[in-house]
Parts: sequence; structure tokens; C-alpha cells
Amino acid sequence: MALMPVADALAAILAGAEPLPEEMVALDAAYHRVLARDVAALRTQPPQAMSAMDGYAVRAADAACVKARLKVIGEVAAGRPFDRALGPGEAARIFTGGVVPDGADAVVIQEDTVADGSHVTIIEAAVAGRHIRPAGVDFRKGDVLLAAGSRLTDRDLSLAASMNHPELPVRRRPKVALLATGDELVMPGKTPGPGQIVYSNGYALRALARTEGADTVDLGIAADTLESTTAGIRRARDCGADILVTTGGASVGDHDLVQQSLQAEGVKIAFWKIAMRPGKPMMHGRLGAMRVIGVPGNPVSSYVCTLLFVVPLVRALLGRKAIQHARERALLGRDVGANDVREDYLRARIEARADGTLIATPVDRQDSSLLGNLSAARALVIRAPFAPAAKAGSPCEILRLPE
Repeated sequence: MALMPVADALAAILAGAEPLPEEMVALDAAYHRVLARDVAALRTQPPQAMSAMDGYAVRAADAACVKARLKVIGEVAAGRPFDRALGPGEAARIFTGGVVPDGADAVVIQEDTVADGSHVTIIEAAVAGRHIRPAGVDFRKGDVLLAAGSRLTDRDLSLAASMNHPELPVRRRPKVALLATGDELVMPGKTPGPGQIVYSNGYALRALARTEGADTVDLGIAADTLESTTAGIRRARDCGADILVTTGGASVGDHDLVQQSLQAEGVKIAFWKIAMRPGKPMMHGRLGAMRVIGVPGNPVSSYVCTLLFVVPLVRALLGRKAIQHARERALLGRDVGANDVREDYLRARIEARADGTLIATPVDRQDSSLLGNLSAARALVIRAPFAPAAKAGSPCEILRLPE
């Protein structure tokens, strides 16, 4: 089977991926959720002109001259509006957030006045509009301030509250189930027997999915039998998983049973050999509404494939505006050799020069089993198929790894 380009494989995985249904959640539960609909302000902010400073509300014409002396006729505090309009020669003591009285068109800050009993003397001329926040300067009722597909930040929650929304419409979180396969795997903390290794892939993959806004389900480790692998697939279906990610067993060896188990459960598999390094063997199919992605068992291959294919699928199911990973330009920190038919994703350290230029230095060893190098890396240097050899200082394209 010919090697499938990475872009074509991603397009196949994303084909038909529609945003999940919406649900209403309280503001405190909406952090990092994805908006299902545009959200408009239910009120105008501020609803009336308000003072931006402590001082005196005045008519600018009365306080245009230094030494002007005005009669103080009352006090305006936040939440306690004044009940009358200012007349000629009058002022009102006002505090930050106080509603500017009718008739007033400026605020003279406290430092620019001298109080004298029932009067105040102006020592800095007033300017119309100064130190006043006009009604609606932040937003007006009906303004759309939060857009569908946005992932809500902490600032967005504060804005939504100010817009008078106690809850928000968000997309349901995708449920990602992870099934590991292989008799060689033992859980962390146990002593591996002969030929066994400690299972590590799932911790990074579940963290990736959760970081993107998914809920995760750990289906454990399936033994290298059709019965055990099939049972794991059924558990994913029964728990309502939107995405099942299997690790290991994605190749075609006698002990790689994921494909057989999926087909036995009715999944039509498009079995790919993807033109990428690391991570050539992958599977994708559907079991009813559940999407299945089988990634390799080598930890670096497993991680890179999940980052490149599962993360965009999660984003698509959430209705995110940005689904694809953002790529950046950098300069190579070391020489790299010519590439072959596969697109390379080289683990690399990055640093920024004083002028902001990014330097990406691929690590010495790119073996797909080396977790130490993956942990130390901060980016992937992307090398196109058949890219020629490149010297240090040459431009390159990188994809930052999550921090």
C-alpha cells in the first residue's frame, strides 16, 4: 500500500466531524469550554455616565478658570445616584463609579481642588468630558462580544458576567477513551518481568486530550488476544466514547490484533501507512458514532500521532474556530540531512535570540522509543518529504509542543 501523505490522512479523519450538541453551564463551570453560539450583551455597560475618579462633578463652563469657587450641593457615591441636576455655579462631591449628575459634564479630581466647608475652589481648569466614562463606553445591549467557537478564557468569564449572563451555551466535551494493547506492558510501580516494559503512553495522551477540552476514559491494557482486545473496544462503545484511541497493535504482525478486533465489531478500516516519521502505521474507522484511531505503540510515535491527528479531531468536535496546529518559522540550530519519502517531525529544543528570532535545534537521537528526548523537546521541526539537506541557520518550520 502506498504511503498516504499526512495532510490526506488528517483530511480523512476530519471528514464529517460535526460539532457536538450544546449544553448550558454556569459561569464557574465554563472556563476553557467552547462556545456553541455567539453571545450578546444583555445590558449596556456602563448603563449611565460614571466618574472615573474621586473628585467633584461640575459644569465645565463654571470651572474653566483657575480659582473658580463652586457651591457643593451634595455627594454621589457608587450605587447612590444624585437626585437632582447641577445648576450654574454648583458642584457635587463624587467618587469613582458614581453616576454623573444631570447638568454636569466634567469631573475635577480631588487633588486639583481645595475644599472649604460648603464650597470648593478649582485649582486646575476643568475640561468637558474629562474623567467621565460615557454610557456604553465598554459595550451596549445587543453587542456580540463572545463568538461561537471561542474557547473561553478567564477574562471572557468576567466579560460574560458583566454582560449579565449567569450561564453560557457550550459544546459538550468529547469523550476520548484510550485502550492500550500488549502483553509486554505493566503499570508504573510494578516490577517488569522478562521482556516487559512499563506502560507510559496513556498518561501523555490523556493529558493531551484533557488539555484540549475532552473528557477521558482509561480502558486499561488489553492482552494480546482477540477476546481481550475486543472486550476493550466494547467497553469504549458502551461508555459512549466519541473517540477511541488504541495504542499498539496498529501494524500487521501476528500479535497486532486491533485491526482484527475492530473488524469483528463491524468497523470498516482504511488501513494506512502514513508518509510520516515517527508514526507510519495508523488505523482509522468508525463504529457507529464512535471514531477509532489506532496509533503505534512506540511512545514518541504514539504522542506525535495523537498530537497531529487526535487533537484536531477533538477541536473539530468542539466546534473550535481554529482546528489545525499553528506553525511558526525558525532557523535551524544544527545541520540536518536530506529527507526521504516520509514527512519528518524532529524533536527539537528552541531558544529565542535577543531580536526574537527562534532557533530550533533537533536533538541528537530521533529514535521513536526515546522518551527522555521527547520530554526535553519543546517543538517539532517539520521536514517535508524529499527535503534536501540543510545547514545550521537555514529557515525551517516548527510546531511547538504543549507546555
